[in-house]
Amino acid sequence: MAMRLDKFLTELGIGTRTEVKKYIKAKLVTVNGTVANKPECKINENTDVVTYKGKTLQYQAFEYYLFHKPSGCVSATEDLIHQTVMDYLTDTIRKDLFPVGRLDLDTEGLLLITNDGVLAHELLSPAKHVKKTYYAKIEGTVTKEDVNLFKEGVDIGEEKFTKPAELEILSSGEESEVLLTITEGKFHQVKRMFHAVGKEVTYLKRISMGPLTLPADLEPGAYRKLTEEELASLKTVALKEVS
Repeated sequence: MAMRLDKFLTELGIGTRTEVKKYIKAKLVTVNGTVANKPECKINENTDVVTYKGKTLQYQAFEYYLFHKPSGCVSATEDLIHQTVMDYLTDTIRKDLFPVGRLDLDTEGLLLITNDGVLAHELLSPAKHVKKTYYAKIEGTVTKEDVNLFKEGVDIGEEKFTKPAELEILSSGEESEVLLTITEGKFHQVKRMFHAVGKEVTYLKRISMGPLTLPADLEPGAYRKLTEEELASLKTVALKEVS
C-alpha cells in the first residue's frame, strides 16, 4: 500500500500539508534512513521507517480508547472555557481523535474516543438503538409508577415522547439510586426525563454503552485502548443491519 509522505505526516498530526512540506525541505524527515526531499514521494506506511526530527513515527489508521470522563470537562475536541476530554489523552498516535457522542459537563463515566468516523456514526444512529446505561442519584422517591412511565416513554417537551427506557430502582427514599438504560441521546435526556416526573438528578454516571462497560479500576480521567474483543463486539453492534 502506497501513501504520499506529506499525507502520512499530516495524518499523524506533524503539521498541515504546507507545514510538513517545509519540514521536508528543511531535511527534518527521513525514510528508511535517507533524508526525504519530496513531499509527494510514496511510502508504505506499514513497513517503511519514517522519522521526524530523529523520532520514529508509528502509523495507525484508527485508534479506539475507553475513557472515564470526570466531571468538569466537556465532551469536545476544543473549548475556550473548559478543559476538554481530549486534554486527558496525552500519548495517542493520531491527532484527529474525537469523543463519540457527549456527556454533560457534570456527568461522569464511559466515553469512547476514536477517529473512526464510520463507527461513530453508526453507534450514534437512532436506528441502531444502541443501549446506554447510567447510574444516577435522584432527589425524590423513585417509584414503580416511574418505572412504568419510563417504559412507556416520557414527555420531555419535544414532538415525540422518549423511546421506552428501562428503569431499575436500587434504593428508594428522599434520595434514590437507580440504573437507567436508554437507546437515544437527546440533549440532557436523563435529567429531563426525571424532571418530567417531578424529580431531579443530583449525580449521573454512564456505566455502559453497547457492549462496552466502564471498568471498576479505571479512575476518572484515565483511559485505555479497547481490547480486540471489545472492538469486535462494538463493530458487531454498530454495523448490524437495521430490521
